[in-house]
Amino acid sequence: MIVAGIGSRRGVSAAEVLAAIDAALAEHDLDRNRLSMLATASIKKDEAGIIAASASMNLPLILVDQQALMNASPDTLTRSQASLVASGTPSVSEAAALAAAGLGARLAGPRTAVGAVTCALAFGDER
Repeated sequence: MIVAGIGSRRGVSAAEVLAAIDAALAEHDLDRNRLSMLATASIKKDEAGIIAASASMNLPLILVDQQALMNASPDTLTRSQASLVASGTPSVSEAAALAAAGLGARLAGPRTAVGAVTCALAFGDER
């Protein structure tokens, strides 16, 4: 399973989210059809751009609660002070991807940033 974790500023468009996903996939030589789901912090549950990107890819969107983000935070590769202040985790995209991918998940690498959106890819066991 491959999970695309998404972090963003408020009000991003689906096109911006998709651009970040595509950039992260390209960085790791992966195709969109390899993705199993998208994940983000539950505080982003109303972000229309993330919801629309998930729908356009026909993939489930997993909303990761604060405790799960915190539990995954020690395994993130990126440390953003702005993210830490805003969300309590040093990287929303990395922590969300790891949490959604399950126990033993590993990141493909540090998050990829495209404008106001970050995307991190995590590999997990098939469920």
